[in-house]
Amino acid sequence: MAFRADTIWFDGTLVPWDDAKIHVLSHVVHYGSGAFEGMRLYRVGERSAVFRLDDHTKRLFDTCKIYRCDLPYSAEEINKAIIETVHANKLKEGYIRPLVFRGFGALGVNPFTCPVQVIIACWDWGKYLGDEALENGVSVCISSWARPAPNTFPSLAKACG
Repeated sequence: MAFRADTIWFDGTLVPWDDAKIHVLSHVVHYGSGAFEGMRLYRVGERSAVFRLDDHTKRLFDTCKIYRCDLPYSAEEINKAIIETVHANKLKEGYIRPLVFRGFGALGVNPFTCPVQVIIACWDWGKYLGDEALENGVSVCISSWARPAPNTFPSLAKACG
């Protein structure tokens, strides 16, 4: 897996991969105040498509709502930015990682004084379990762990930290 691409969408602007940086005292670094999604881009004939783009974007917004984090973009703007980032990197298949996080502001457990920032990265990533998984199969099991009740922990959220 080549974990690199040309550009990252960072707060509304495509920036070179090496220039996509945050401050070491950003809230997300110390308190994990962020929400993320993981999306796959698949080749479909001569074109490419993001698998369930609207569903993934909705879940990202739902996670942000759980954590009282208002995105400075609409779902449509995020979807457009995802497509823009894929095109900018000339990606045909791969992985897409939108991340919403609290940036540099006051340090402390209260995140509301910190700005909400958004990045979208994408890169080439082959078969998730490797090419040999289709040939040889994979080992799986059913976990004995019980999922916590929804009113005890936001288990439907995809959050950092």
